[in-house]
Amino acid sequence: MTKPTILILHGWGCDKAVYAGLTAHLSATHTVILPELPGFGETPEPPDAWGVSDYADCVAELGVNPDVLLAHSLGCRIALKLLSDGRLNPRKIIFTGAAGIKPKRTLSQRVRTRVFKLKKLITPKLSPEKAEALRQKYGSADYRAASPLMRQCLVKIVNEDLTNLLAKVPQDTLLIWGENDDSTPLSDGQLMEKLLPNAGLAVMKNAGHYAFLEQPALFLKIIDSYLGDVK
Repeated sequence: MTKPTILILHGWGCDKAVYAGLTAHLSATHTVILPELPGFGETPEPPDAWGVSDYADCVAELGVNPDVLLAHSLGCRIALKLLSDGRLNPRKIIFTGAAGIKPKRTLSQRVRTRVFKLKKLITPKLSPEKAEALRQKYGSADYRAASPLMRQCLVKIVNEDLTNLLAKVPQDTLLIWGENDDSTPLSDGQLMEKLLPNAGLAVMKNAGHYAFLEQPALFLKIIDSYLGDVK
């Protein structure tokens, strides 16, 4: 009997190894497809600064029509593009630590951003060492770790608000959230649950953005229960 297919879209800064435990478990009952997106893992960087739509086009070119879509963080942004325009039409969806809602910045974050942008204006006049020190001081952890090109991608991606696409995703969707997620806060998951037409939210206590790594047994139990009728 042919196994149902599950497509996994990974998060920013991740590769296949991050999801090894998850894929090993799912492989017993599903055919798992986990592409490493351009700029991550063993895949070369994109030719220029890609945004969410570019990454969505890249995934669409794979020609995969999965029974189940599982997406984490950045992968959820890409998924929303593909689901809302019908290029992906799985029977069930799992989002964990889903990105896509543009965060409301605190006053201190807004001030920090403005200072960073102001100092960027003088960056060309600085030595490469001082310019990099500026980026290390004011950039996020993801930004600091990225190459110059991937930094441009990150800026384009995080500044796109995809909230308006949620209502265009009719499929049954399970949201799994770590209550202590400091990358995509639980409030994002609660908003997604309200805006997605057919969504339920499972909150994992004492877990963060990588709930599937922090509490793998519970995470797998949740998805096994949800996917029980996908055969």
